[in-house]
Amino acid sequence: MASNVLRMTGRLAQNTFLKTALRCAAAPQVTGAQQRRNLSLHEYMSWELLQEAGIKVPRFRVTESISEVRKCAEDLYDQTNNKDVVVKAQVLAGGRGKGHFTSGLKGGVKLCFSPEEAENIAQQMLGHKLITKQTGEAGRICNTVMVVERLYARREYYFAIVMDRSFAGPVMVGSSQGGMNIEEVAQENPTAIIKEPIDIISGITREQSVNLAADMGFDASSIDQAADTFMKLYNNIFLKYDATMNASYRQKDIFAKRDWTQEDPREEQADKSDLNYIGLDGSIGCLVNGAGLAMATMDIIKLHGGQPANFLDVGGGATSKQVTEAFRLITSDPNVNSILVNIFGGIMRCDVIAQGIVQAGEQLNLKIPIVAVKLAGIMTLAKEASVDITFELPL
Repeated sequence: MASNVLRMTGRLAQNTFLKTALRCAAAPQVTGAQQRRNLSLHEYMSWELLQEAGIKVPRFRVTESISEVRKCAEDLYDQTNNKDVVVKAQVLAGGRGKGHFTSGLKGGVKLCFSPEEAENIAQQMLGHKLITKQTGEAGRICNTVMVVERLYARREYYFAIVMDRSFAGPVMVGSSQGGMNIEEVAQENPTAIIKEPIDIISGITREQSVNLAADMGFDASSIDQAADTFMKLYNNIFLKYDATMNASYRQKDIFAKRDWTQEDPREEQADKSDLNYIGLDGSIGCLVNGAGLAMATMDIIKLHGGQPANFLDVGGGATSKQVTEAFRLITSDPNVNSILVNIFGGIMRCDVIAQGIVQAGEQLNLKIPIVAVKLAGIMTLAKEASVDITFELPL
């Protein structure tokens, strides 16, 4: 539904169980560039942000060490007098609870009834890869676990704040039928999903927050606390951290939390070079400028029976050095056996691309063909003259 989704479990009159996948989007400050990168934070990082915002979350501990898991569980027992804890794998993927580890453990969210059991479960998580519907068979490594006090949910609610074009601004979305299957609820019973638009200028009001809480079915003793939580989520999370917006330059502390061990190393290198790269499973490397043209190029490759090896958008302000780095990224994939370069000269100087191609050939000792390189468009020369150029390299 939206990238900044927060789920709410249990009665807000008691300790509130909140978990969030706070996703922001980033675009480098390069003139003419239209790059967009999404940021996913680990669950425990999101909980820390919620705590700072004054929102209740369960007591929890975080560790990367198997030997410390038992102590984490014992510390929670000392505070709660409840030996039951939940051990949660900190892996950036949805569907963790239904996934499985390469160690053979089923599920990335496990209820444990003693510190000893928690330690045993963590041993089967840490250092192993969790495979879910979102990770593919490659899975993602689990380097951290979160040990959480167990809360007994009486009811489960759904709450989110989204940017909705039909309302021309932010919208609160709530439902009394919360849980992992909220998408099915929306499809089978749309009336169970309540939407409350927020005026982006005047901001969220207490009246609409109270009304939403009442419509979601909170009892009289919980409505005020639910409304307070909605307002804090909007003001102290959604607005403060520019959720869903292109704001990496404004949110340096948040983006510094990015866990690159959960992502393709090539994407980390692309980020350092201000390139937008996503690795795919094909054999034809793509170097394109503009996200729309990049998608169209991939579609054309598919249409003619090929398989693109990557999405790579060099944007509109790339340098010859960035172009060379783009070739380095593409050729780091052993499955790539050819490269297609498709550049629109209206937003990118074709001579810069040509210089980058020459440099890549010299530095990388390219052995694979650069197929049908065609640079057509306008480039600006030193004397501010404009010419159309076509630059082709044979197979």
